[in-house]
Amino acid sequence: MAAVTSPETSPQPRVYFQTVAAGSTEEPEIPVRKQGRVTVKYDRKELRKRLNLEEWIIDQLTALYNCEEEAIPELEIDVDELLDMPSDDDRGARVKDLLVDCYKPTEDFVSDLLDKIRGMQKLTTPQKK
Repeated sequence: MAAVTSPETSPQPRVYFQTVAAGSTEEPEIPVRKQGRVTVKYDRKELRKRLNLEEWIIDQLTALYNCEEEAIPELEIDVDELLDMPSDDDRGARVKDLLVDCYKPTEDFVSDLLDKIRGMQKLTTPQKK
């Protein structure tokens, strides 16, 4: 059985599944909502920024390679790796290396990507105390 939280308690509807024994007439309890592990470890705002960036990257790569998302060549733009690099020149060179087989100009994509990651935080796992 599924219970949906109301919009007042959650910004987005959530569905919880509970198992009820066959033939049981007992009313199932609505679970108490706990904050997820991911949002405890990481800042929700940073996760949202990262998700938006990844969706933007996919859209841009789809346009650059002129294909559907599934047909984009296997490449991984690791934002944390880029954030670890000391300068924008190094970051730009790394992204250009990844896009070496793209036949369209990539300069606008690279500069826009560098603008978008500027000021972002690296998603590192917090140390346990």
